Amino acid sequence: MKKLRVGIAGYGVVGPRRRPFIDAHPRLATAAISDVRFKKNGVNPDGTRFYADYREMIAEEPLDMLFVSLPNYLAADATIRGLEKGLHVFCEKPPGRDIADVVRVRAVERRHPKQKLKYGFNHRYHDSVRDALKIVRSGRLGRILNLNGVYGKSHVVAFENSWRADRKRSGGGILLDQGIHMLDLMRLFAGDFADIHSVVSNSFWGHDVEDNAYALLKTKGGVVALLHSSATLWRHRFYLDITLEKGALTLAGILSGSKSYGAETLTVSVAAKNDSGDPKETTTRYNNDPSWRDEIWEFADCVIKNRKVAHGSSHEALKAMELIYRIYCADPDWKRAYRLSDRVPRAVR
Repeated sequence: MKKLRVGIAGYGVVGPRRRPFIDAHPRLATAAISDVRFKKNGVNPDGTRFYADYREMIAEEPLDMLFVSLPNYLAADATIRGLEKGLHVFCEKPPGRDIADVVRVRAVERRHPKQKLKYGFNHRYHDSVRDALKIVRSGRLGRILNLNGVYGKSHVVAFENSWRADRKRSGGGILLDQGIHMLDLMRLFAGDFADIHSVVSNSFWGHDVEDNAYALLKTKGGVVALLHSSATLWRHRFYLDITLEKGALTLAGILSGSKSYGAETLTVSVAAKNDSGDPKETTTRYNNDPSWRDEIWEFADCVIKNRKVAHGSSHEALKAMELIYRIYCADPDWKRAYRLSDRVPRAVR
């Protein structure tokens, strides 16, 4: 069967990581790539064309699908350009700099209902997360009472003198760049949060974006979540503890490209009838990361079989961005310092 031609806009870190899983799919083939590091356009020995400007690639190449792995300030525009060209688009997180970027994309998406649009929230596709979600949804440990999540590293890649430290181009710091994954998982397990309190700070690195965000969240149903998103954790850490009525689930470590977050494990604790604070626990270690492959193949399935995007839809991307900016706005000092009221919809302020 004819393969779908794929273009990759942005070929720095994530683009090359996505490509092997794109080309491994029997119905997909990378036809063109673009990146600012290419000084001119040309053709690789394998026949793949390369471009210095993603806009030229989209305009000139007869593509079927577009993968967007560009900086935050370019992501929304590239996604819109791809949809208007009639392409199915997969865009990495975050979906843009702010809520307005996602709203613009969704307006174009509505005008092109035949095109599929999916955002990359690959943490959902880790086996530890999927197994934990199965346990929660089975109901055997009862309903969720609270969540406690920490996700952090010692800095943001190329933090100094880069677009990541420039709020106008990035839209935010560690919370938007990495914390968005933890917030997406918290929403996946607990649903939407109604009440939000926060402290947001850039007191250590002193850049134009936050290096720490602390948030206290509560759903309408009373589930409470604590979040710490940090760029000052010298020991990189991923940790999500989910307390339920009859036990607890602890997700610790995450398999990543940096290999710096430790072993990926899921610990299941079952509360004893006579509570002693030391319940029986079972820990499973995961040695493979299927998330990059499974996320891409699910997107391909949506395109080929004309199925609705179930995970990473533009609606979920909007919800994630709204939550992030509600956390920003919940800190009055942060809200005032960056004049967020001028750029955030009234319903989110």
